[in-house]
Amino acid sequence: MTLGAELPASATPSPPSRAPLVMIIGDSFTVGSGPVRGWDGYAAQVARQLGWQLITAGAAGTGFVNQGRVGRTFQQSFVKELSWRPEPDLLIISGGRNDRRVGAARIEGAAVRLLELVRRRWPHTRIVLVGPIWMTRAPRWAYRVREAVSTAADRLEVPFLDPFEPLGPHGRGWGRGAVLPDGVHPTLVGHLRLSRWMVTRLHEYGIEPRPL
Repeated sequence: MTLGAELPASATPSPPSRAPLVMIIGDSFTVGSGPVRGWDGYAAQVARQLGWQLITAGAAGTGFVNQGRVGRTFQQSFVKELSWRPEPDLLIISGGRNDRRVGAARIEGAAVRLLELVRRRWPHTRIVLVGPIWMTRAPRWAYRVREAVSTAADRLEVPFLDPFEPLGPHGRGWGRGAVLPDGVHPTLVGHLRLSRWMVTRLHEYGIEPRPL
């Protein structure tokens, strides 16, 4: 073949697929804690399983209302870390555990405002809300937080993933070896189980973005 000759149509390479762009906002369960760093956490494991390009935002100790030591809520993390980026295919907002000293109405209101802000900024992005994560039996007040986040999801017609499901009266929980010695955060095994649960739930909702 002479230099510069065109390839036959059958030999023309197809353009490479684009990995879906997914962003997630969360607390220490999402960004990493203890010996489990963010790149090994459940969000990164979900991204690897589903072929996503993942951008993680948020910080340990933060919530919909609680600013934590970093001094910002989930909404403030969205504004500072994500809102100026190109519109993603999917945004996951995961948390609420750190809002334990806040009334349910404030949590729900903050979650609704964040969802409304995301929709104004990225009208075509699909959104998923994930409730607070407990690897062991959750205290009573945690159900109040869970319901506040769930209600916000219902109001904005956003899918809600409930990590309390495996902890229910007929659930098996997250299994042995899933919790670090602090009794709070997941081990690497715990993150793997969380990721498998999330992949299953995303498939059930039919919202798992695929390579384009």
